[in-house]
Amino acid sequence: MTDPTPSSTALEDPSPSSPRRLGRRGVVQLLMLALLLVLPVAADLLGHPYYVSLASRLTLIAMAAVGLNLALGYGGMISFGHAAYFGLGGYIAGIGAYHAFDATAFMGLLPGSDNLLVLWPLAMLACGLLALLIGAVSLRTSGVYFIMITLAFAQMVYYFANSWPTYGGQDGLPIYLRNQLPGLDTQDPLTFFLICFTGLVLAMALTSRLMGSRFGAALTMARLNETRLATAGISPYPIRLLAFVVSAVITGLAGALYADLNGFVSPSMLSWHMSGELMVIVILGGVGRLYGPLAGAVLFIGMETLLGGVTEYWQLFLGLVLLGVVLFARHGVMGWLDGSESPGREPHE
Repeated sequence: MTDPTPSSTALEDPSPSSPRRLGRRGVVQLLMLALLLVLPVAADLLGHPYYVSLASRLTLIAMAAVGLNLALGYGGMISFGHAAYFGLGGYIAGIGAYHAFDATAFMGLLPGSDNLLVLWPLAMLACGLLALLIGAVSLRTSGVYFIMITLAFAQMVYYFANSWPTYGGQDGLPIYLRNQLPGLDTQDPLTFFLICFTGLVLAMALTSRLMGSRFGAALTMARLNETRLATAGISPYPIRLLAFVVSAVITGLAGALYADLNGFVSPSMLSWHMSGELMVIVILGGVGRLYGPLAGAVLFIGMETLLGGVTEYWQLFLGLVLLGVVLFARHGVMGWLDGSESPGREPHE
């Protein structure tokens, strides 16, 4: 008797790639990670801390996009509200540091802390609970209704933070000293970059592990044909909800690190513009591609840095590139770089 549970083969590309193509894909991915690791180290040795911090920013934006890609690319959930988790993670880091210095407790319940081993779990827990609430409601809809509900919830969080004067309101909340990780000097730009890089690699490894499991096969089938999944005895709703929550947890952790990197958190991290940027990055890199968020972040941050210093209208050129990707490279930058022709996922890379 055959097992009705969708096997991992449901995630395979319709036409298997040749060994040459798999080799090219692996080389491209290893080269991307190697360059991301080596270039900041070289910049630090040459005395250019700005480029180390820029690499940290790129890494964290890519990590946040990895979270969105799990929901959008693998789960088919077009969330336009992931900035809520990115910003909430940032506010957890900022509020924790704020109360660590003034010796008061958050809402009279939780003492402050500047220990990242405390702040990271709190950020992930808060983002997971928020995503559980939002997902429980929004996943009962589909299409444009799902998009608008996720956007509406995110805007509610944005306006709440904007009108909360205790933590800066629309002016934001400064983090005067970067939160600490025992045994490491987080004030050092290269050390902090290595922390961010490790977070990105772990987020991608978690995504790969999930999508290589039966859970990943079920999530893919929920995206492709939820009726077929239901007839196999698996309800699509809890599968999607769990993926949505994990997606938010990854994005929230990236937000907590991002706030520490900037030494500042504000409602702009919660705005729909941030949600839009993350979605653009996923599309640029390749929807449903494991390394797509990293490739998209490199292109996005690169254009912002290089063209932003030349003209304030650099978004015009970004729009043209996005248009070109949608029309001529529908599998994103990663699909173009690795030479793949089919749009399936790539969890085992």
